[in-house]
Amino acid sequence: MELSSGSPSARPAVAPVAAVLPAGGSGERLGGATPKQFCALQGRPLVSYTVRAMERIGWISNIIVVVSPENIETMKSIVEKYDHKRVTVVKGGITRHRSIFNGLKVFADNEFSNHLLQKPEVVIIHDAVRPFVEEDILSKVVMAAKEHGAAGAIRPLVSTVIASAADGCLDHSLERARYRASEMPQAFLFDTIYEAYRQCTDYDLDYGTECLHLALKYCKTNAKLVEGTADLWKVTYKRDLYAAESIIKDNLSQQVCVVTSAEEAVAQVGFLLHESLKSQIKVEAISISSSKNDSHLQNIFSGQCYNFVCLNDKKYAIQDFQLVDMLEKSNIPLLYPVVLILVYLDVSENISFSIGMEELTRIKKFSREVKNKNILVYGLLIQYKVCNYFSTCKVSSFDHLLLQDTVNSAAALIMALIKDRNPELIGQLLVA
Repeated sequence: MELSSGSPSARPAVAPVAAVLPAGGSGERLGGATPKQFCALQGRPLVSYTVRAMERIGWISNIIVVVSPENIETMKSIVEKYDHKRVTVVKGGITRHRSIFNGLKVFADNEFSNHLLQKPEVVIIHDAVRPFVEEDILSKVVMAAKEHGAAGAIRPLVSTVIASAADGCLDHSLERARYRASEMPQAFLFDTIYEAYRQCTDYDLDYGTECLHLALKYCKTNAKLVEGTADLWKVTYKRDLYAAESIIKDNLSQQVCVVTSAEEAVAQVGFLLHESLKSQIKVEAISISSSKNDSHLQNIFSGQCYNFVCLNDKKYAIQDFQLVDMLEKSNIPLLYPVVLILVYLDVSENISFSIGMEELTRIKKFSREVKNKNILVYGLLIQYKVCNYFSTCKVSSFDHLLLQDTVNSAAALIMALIKDRNPELIGQLLVA
């Protein structure tokens, strides 16, 4: 995922490097009418995650996404909606190899493209339905390709491969320790892989799947195999979509920003909430009374935090929170849904459910409005009875334990909302 940017030290010493992402599959094994690369995860198409994984790496100069003819406009709309950069959408062929070949032609075939892109020294080939590729493995295969002409990620086999006889019985099995599963990404010297595709037969183009094999067969280039990581798996079946979404949610749930007002009671509860949350998640704390608030929030936006908890006295209106306006103006909600939990603190001598229908209606209306901007708003009421306000009442040890218990309950609710990111629950007011 994109939660960290590429470091200059990790950049391969080649320029330029391009990426070709075949995305022309029909998704037959997935089932359903929508090809898997266009299935939505957290409201965003799968292919967009893979494109983002590539474009966040500064040393990749161009990203070619190859899709079937009927999905050209769909892919272009995704590029526009999510503001993807350095992306060219190309019409694919009827098979995987023919699609990849079309993607390579953009750099070398004047007849195929009216505007040739700069030919790269190295080209990465990576499936559009493998969204969790990281810069480290991309850098490794690119460096190996520069040295050996071709390189590809591999993983240990998880099952033994067997061959069946004509009668359907076991013929023989392979020694699993000697074999590896070929994965993506793969990387090639551009001239090597392009020449391999130019030479290969129609049979290869129609029935082949392994790019490393073409480089070996037609260019005598023996690929360097690079040990890959466990997150290189390919979304193939419907269960893989659920697994991918779970990973995305988990990655989005690593950090929260707790914003408090200057009110003493609010500040104290904010401190206790910070202490309760920090054992489960990285917490940033901001007071809206601080003059450095804007710049601090902007730094958090730059760090791509997607969860915000705002504590305030219940008498404050939702619109008073400048954070909402800042979120709307930022690029953060464009990529992933942002969770915004508005925490109303009711500290009084007598506990009563004092939020009226008018305020509840305003929360729901506001939540529906900002949902269209990819901001998921939830309400949380923390009620706490004291003998007087914090500023004039000495809180007993027993009172403090009760408050801590209430805050711990609130923290559990907050973590559940952050991890689940359920759009059906927006506008609801939970009580801790």
